[in-house]
Amino acid sequence: MKELPGGIGELFTSPDPDEARAHFRTKSRALTNKLMTVKEAVRRFVHDGDYLAVGGFGGVRIPTAVLHEIVRQGRKRLGFAGHTATHDNQIMAAGECFDRCDIAYVVGLEARGLSPQSRRYFESGKVKMTEWTNAGLYWRYQAAALGVPFIPGRSMLGTDTLKYSGAKVVECPYTGKPLVLFPALYPDIAVIHVHEADVHGNARIQGTTIADQTLARAAKHIILTAEKIISTDEIRRDPSLTRIPYYAVDAVCEAPYGGYPSNMPYLYFSDEEHLRLWLEVEKDPVAHQKFIDKYIRNTRDFNEYLQLCGGLGRMIELERLERLIPKPDTYGDEREVL
Repeated sequence: MKELPGGIGELFTSPDPDEARAHFRTKSRALTNKLMTVKEAVRRFVHDGDYLAVGGFGGVRIPTAVLHEIVRQGRKRLGFAGHTATHDNQIMAAGECFDRCDIAYVVGLEARGLSPQSRRYFESGKVKMTEWTNAGLYWRYQAAALGVPFIPGRSMLGTDTLKYSGAKVVECPYTGKPLVLFPALYPDIAVIHVHEADVHGNARIQGTTIADQTLARAAKHIILTAEKIISTDEIRRDPSLTRIPYYAVDAVCEAPYGGYPSNMPYLYFSDEEHLRLWLEVEKDPVAHQKFIDKYIRNTRDFNEYLQLCGGLGRMIELERLERLIPKPDTYGDEREVL
């Protein structure tokens, strides 16, 4: 294929499927008990310099408990996938944990506003940046999951996003028209929060999965946090509900309210007051660091953070707010909660 002018951005990971396959060949498929604490999972599977991808999307189903622990343990020089990264990016920027970022959507917390700390961090010159679209980043995960070095598409053509991306452009051998080649993205570690999982890592997600099923097949290692640990017998009663299979997962952590302050569909609503507090304290860098020390660095674990945020009483209130929203039945038909 004839190569045309493409992006000038840096690729932060290798798209070579054979390099990735060398790792996946060594990954155990044994049905073992992978249950451990969040602290242990981060210590074992997240290392300085790794490339990190985060499950969920926007303000929904963020694996907050793991992200706090990454900051608490002082991980640095991570790569970061900014696939509609809202509060997850806010947490990682607070700890200055990453030094390179594939950007589709960062800094903003959607309708809530922009994160001053995230903006300061990206403008500081400490972070290398390559631009993509949300679709482009998803297709990069998809290429990795398929075991191919790229996926062709037409997104980003004619834009500066393409110019500052790491994509190639070629002439289609069938039509002669330009095609964008999205290189495979194999994260070293993905962290995903789910509704239910067994101790082996078979996971159920209620509602839309966004990119998580694909990400789980692209990432070299996965830390899974779950609102509830259920039996493998329960998993086997209806295998069609399993969204992430055990053999992709390296660590399983029981983390009730582990997505707080984001929204956990059908379980609890997002804590909009607490998210506004984050945005407010970030306006003053000194106040922000004191805030991060109090709520993350100086807490023993995520449960202590939850206590600082109102404890069980606040969680029950967020559960009540979520129940006021019409919802589907647990995994299927539309039904309104009375």
